[in-house]
Amino acid sequence: MMINGQLLIAGAARRGQGASFQAMDPSTGLPISHPVFAGATLADVEAAADAARQAFDGYRLLAADARAAFLEDAAARIDALGTALTERAMAETGLPRARLDGERARTVAQLRMFGALVRSGDALDARIEPALPERQPARSLLAMQRMAIGPVAVFGASNFPLAFSVAGGDTAAALAAGCPVVVKAHPAHPGTSEMVGRALQDAVAAAGLPAGVFSMITEAGHEMGAALVAHPAIQAVGFTGSRVGGLALMRIAARRPQPIPVYAEMSSVNPTLFLPGALAADKAEPLAREYIASLTLGAGQFCTNPGLALALAGPDLDRFLDAAAFAVADCAPGVMLTAGIERAFEDGVARESAQPGAVVMARGHQADGRAQATLIRLRAADLLLSRRLPEEVFGPQGTFVVCSNAPELAALLEMLDGQLTATLHFDADDAADVALARDLLPILERKAGRILANGFPTGVEVCDAMVHGGPFPATSDGRSTSVGTAAIERFLRPVCYQNLPDSLLPPALRAGNPLRVPRRVAGRPSA
Repeated sequence: MMINGQLLIAGAARRGQGASFQAMDPSTGLPISHPVFAGATLADVEAAADAARQAFDGYRLLAADARAAFLEDAAARIDALGTALTERAMAETGLPRARLDGERARTVAQLRMFGALVRSGDALDARIEPALPERQPARSLLAMQRMAIGPVAVFGASNFPLAFSVAGGDTAAALAAGCPVVVKAHPAHPGTSEMVGRALQDAVAAAGLPAGVFSMITEAGHEMGAALVAHPAIQAVGFTGSRVGGLALMRIAARRPQPIPVYAEMSSVNPTLFLPGALAADKAEPLAREYIASLTLGAGQFCTNPGLALALAGPDLDRFLDAAAFAVADCAPGVMLTAGIERAFEDGVARESAQPGAVVMARGHQADGRAQATLIRLRAADLLLSRRLPEEVFGPQGTFVVCSNAPELAALLEMLDGQLTATLHFDADDAADVALARDLLPILERKAGRILANGFPTGVEVCDAMVHGGPFPATSDGRSTSVGTAAIERFLRPVCYQNLPDSLLPPALRAGNPLRVPRRVAGRPSA
């Protein structure tokens, strides 16, 4: 598939008239010569958003089988890009082939997963309360289902050029809900984005859908993205990125004459707790190596990176920390996604190293333009005094906090902001460990969207039960998830139909249940 540096708007590819830019190879710091990308203008944003508005009713009323078939065809077209897509993504991100092949598989799988969800009818949440004419006062027929919220703006993420980008989870969930999507592609991987965008555009055309169901704009800066969020046609926003970026979009959305929801995944240090039983005897050193492997995986460029670790002081912890420091010192320097991300990483390491009482335990191998793995140790007493907990450093940096006792550990957890994940390492056969885990669990439930036991959070399963979200500032709305079938709920709203004749009700609510979808009738599940 050719990459032409074009915008993809309502079924057409056209050259943007905004500022031009080039993709960069992060492994060399040099630009990728072909093609030169041209940014969008306000006229392009207007065209994409207006086309999405015009496409909305036709697309949301599409039969479930047809919408599911469209999602499945899009998955097949992206999968068919194969090696060409992987190699372009490698050039633009510095990520290894195996990681990107896996990410393409995940992108394809989640589109197919949402296709199956659409066919099932589960997301409609259909409910019917029959009329009660004999009751005083009488009750009319009441029927409810969820419907698409409207056109959605999706911002591609820097660290997942496929799974959280043009056809990633936000786009898949919105399209499954019946919402047209306008994607703002991430400038760090514009060629990768164009290839996937063209596959989606072709799927729209092959299905005979309104052309405005999918559009994609590009730019090197932020102005057009801001204009897209402010456009009155857009009814919701999906974003994965920095806290600064997410908060900026939330402000724009809140200032609109009609405010809209922004589902922003922003920042998380993903606390990992090592209880005494997990560090005993011969467990400490292997566990330390696993921890550092998770911390430095993909140069630490995962939103679920275990950036904050906590444990109780003792000789077993000393062995663990010695092994962790040794593992960090042996880490190769990591290629960051962009030069800007690498600079932000170094600034973050400097900031966290300057914390009162901070000790830099180890740093990995060093190379110009690469991220140097870093492990910092702090005492809980110092943090409780300063009231400033470690902040997210996007990259291979971890802060390990040594607590004198369990009350100190609990007090630190209470100070935490909202998190995507929280992890407990403990010995399930150790009564003291289990009791401490039980005491800490209520705090973790209040703080995190996903709680793990004896594992590491880097790695998100795409399935019905997954939650990838959490209380602010992990996400802007802790009631939602951006991964798994429940992600569709962000782009649906409930509509109640009172006393409408059967012929005017949506098919899922009609007598006899012609679509055979799951429903609740008179308060009880009914096939």
